[in-house]
Amino acid sequence: MGGRRSFFVVTMMAFGFAFLYVPILSMIVYSFNESRLVTVWAGFSTRWYAALLHNEQLLDAARLSLRIAVVNATGATLLGTLAGLALARFGQFRGRALLSGMVTAPLVMPEVITGLSLLLLFVALEQMIGWPAGRGVTTITIAHITFSMAYVAVVMQSRLAVLDESLEEAAMDLGARPVKVFFLITLPIVLPAVLAGWLLAFTLSWDDLVISSFVAGPGSSTLPIVVFSKVRLGVSPEVNALATILVLIVALGIVVAGVYLQRQERRRERDVQQALAARG
Repeated sequence: MGGRRSFFVVTMMAFGFAFLYVPILSMIVYSFNESRLVTVWAGFSTRWYAALLHNEQLLDAARLSLRIAVVNATGATLLGTLAGLALARFGQFRGRALLSGMVTAPLVMPEVITGLSLLLLFVALEQMIGWPAGRGVTTITIAHITFSMAYVAVVMQSRLAVLDESLEEAAMDLGARPVKVFFLITLPIVLPAVLAGWLLAFTLSWDDLVISSFVAGPGSSTLPIVVFSKVRLGVSPEVNALATILVLIVALGIVVAGVYLQRQERRRERDVQQALAARG
């Protein structure tokens, strides 16, 4: 019985991973295709990687998306961490239900509604105070922070909810101020969650298409917008080459983050064991 169960689990996992990664692997393989037709294999070649270096439209869009994603991830992490801290640590306060609803609303709101509402907001602000002047990088960044900070807040609230508050209470009993306790005790413990929230916000901003389409303007086309416009006319092999490079970068980032988090966890366990040994 146990053997059948193990075989079933392994088979389902294999099908699941194949469903997720076979399309990505096929895209990587066809990025080395000699033919311009992405569905016809004509031999191995790296010509499209060389052509990508001269495709200023794709490269400019990739640089713009990268810049927006970094700013968005940083801003969303700061605001999301503060929102998660308020919801997890401040107990019941006036407006808590409203704050919780506003934090979770972007998670369930259709992107079309979010994009349209942000567009109307930016138009109204421009008419009232003259800012932002038109749609562009600023409006895209604000829009991305608006919805991605909700994901960071949920991650931080979940992590802080299971954090042992006795560590913070012990530090404050010894005379540490709340701000010092946060930066020296709380933040190092929840740092993996902060990093996870930053990476999540970065990814959400990098591949957003719907909301960006509403709030983008002339000269501010992000990479998903450019790729989508090209897909409607036929996929270019240069897009496969760029996507392959991005997949490798993301994979490298995940490996580096995983190694860093694992080392941090081992270091924290070692410090706890040393503290217990010293107390004993």
